[in-house]
Amino acid sequence: MLGSAADVRTVLGDLSGVDQVGLEARAAALATRSIKKDAKRTAIDLAISMVDLTTLEGADTPGKVRSLAAKALRPDPSDATCPQVAAVCVYPDLVATAREALGDAPVGVASVATAFPSGRAALPIKIADTENAVAAGASEIDMVIDRGAFLAGDLLKVYEEIVAVRAACERRDGTRAHLKVILETGELATYDNVRRASWLAMLAGADFIKTSTGKVAPAATLPVTLLMLEAVRDFRDTFGVQVGVKPAGGIRTTKDAIKYLVTVNETAGVDWMTPTWFRFGASSLLNDLLMQRQKLETGRYAGPDYVTID
Repeated sequence: MLGSAADVRTVLGDLSGVDQVGLEARAAALATRSIKKDAKRTAIDLAISMVDLTTLEGADTPGKVRSLAAKALRPDPSDATCPQVAAVCVYPDLVATAREALGDAPVGVASVATAFPSGRAALPIKIADTENAVAAGASEIDMVIDRGAFLAGDLLKVYEEIVAVRAACERRDGTRAHLKVILETGELATYDNVRRASWLAMLAGADFIKTSTGKVAPAATLPVTLLMLEAVRDFRDTFGVQVGVKPAGGIRTTKDAIKYLVTVNETAGVDWMTPTWFRFGASSLLNDLLMQRQKLETGRYAGPDYVTID
C-alpha cells in the first residue's frame, strides 16, 4: 500500500486519458514484429516458463489437478531440457492437492479467491477465502476486484478490499503469498478505466495486475496488455516499485505468445522478461508451445495427439 486514500485520489486524478487510436496502432505494429529461428526457441522456452497452468472448472477433481501438476513439472516427458511452468492455478479447495503433487519443486501454487470470478461477496467472505487458500499452501493469490463498485465510482471500496486481501495473504511465519489483482478488463469498458484500475491496484499493493478471469469476453487483448505494461513501467518510474503483468484468457498459440513477449520487451523492458514479472494465464497455450518446440527440434510438426489433454 502506497499512501492514504487522499493520495490515491490525487494520483488517479492526475492520470491522463488514453489515446485509443495511438494505443491500438502501437499494438498492431508490435504484432507484426518477427523473430529469427534461433530466437524463436529461446522465446518458446521463456513462454513455457511463464505459463500459469490453469484449471478453473466446476468439474475439477483431485485427479485432474494431480495430472496438471505432473505436466507442470515435466511439460514434455520426452525432453528433460524443457523448462517447468511458473505455477499451477486452481480453486482454493484443490490447493492442498496441487501443493502435495508438486512437492518441493520450484513451481508455484496459485489460487483464485475472493468469490472468483464475480467478486460478488462480502469482504469477510473474501478474506476467509484468501486465508483458507494461503493456509492450504498457496504461494500466489489471484483476486478479482469488485467491478460493480469500480464502475459505480466507489474506488475507495475497491482500494480498501485489495489492501485487506493483501493483508490476508500474510502467513504465520511472516512471509506472504504474492497477490495478483484481476481487473476483468472486458467489463471495464474503456481504456481509461483499465489504466485507472491498474494504478488503483498497484497503489493498494498488488504484486501483479492481471487482465481477466478467462470467464468474460473479451479476455486478454494485446492493446489492453500494452496499456497495463505502460502502467507498470510508469509506476516503477514514479514510486520505485516493480509490479508484474499477467494477461489471461484467449492466448492459445505460440504466435500469440511471441507477440506478447515482443510487447513486453518493447514497452516495459528486459526487467519484465522473466516469470517473476510476466505470466500467461493459460492452459491450451502450453500444448501449442510444446508442439512448436518439438518442430524446431525434429523438423516435424508432431500434432496435438503427442501432447497431453488437460
